[in-house]
Amino acid sequence: MMMLNRVASVDQIKIDSVIFSSVFQIGDSQQIQGLSRALAVQREAEVFYDNEGEFTAYPIFSEPIPFQLEETTVNNSIVHNINPFIKVRSIDILGVSSSSVVHLGNSCDISLEARVKHIRQLLPRPEQNK
Repeated sequence: MMMLNRVASVDQIKIDSVIFSSVFQIGDSQQIQGLSRALAVQREAEVFYDNEGEFTAYPIFSEPIPFQLEETTVNNSIVHNINPFIKVRSIDILGVSSSSVVHLGNSCDISLEARVKHIRQLLPRPEQNK
């Protein structure tokens, strides 16, 4: 696959944080791949166990992701960019997280996946007499 010939020019960029399998890429890339997995446990009681955190215990981390196949194919296409420059004065980003990309340049293949299992553990409630 051929990448488009475009040039991105940014005068100023400010990113406060890039975390959890995220990418800040300046320049062209052939392939970007990111994977982020997280268990988010919220508890009413501050109790921690040594054996927690096994992703294999939760099917969400192993289920296949259904991809929709491309239905049409374009052959012999010609792209002509009248102005091959993308000019940006300023970019200000608070955060890039969980398998995300900030990319200034051309890309060919990008594959990103973020899976999060949220668990809420509440204390037992006393039964009320009616």
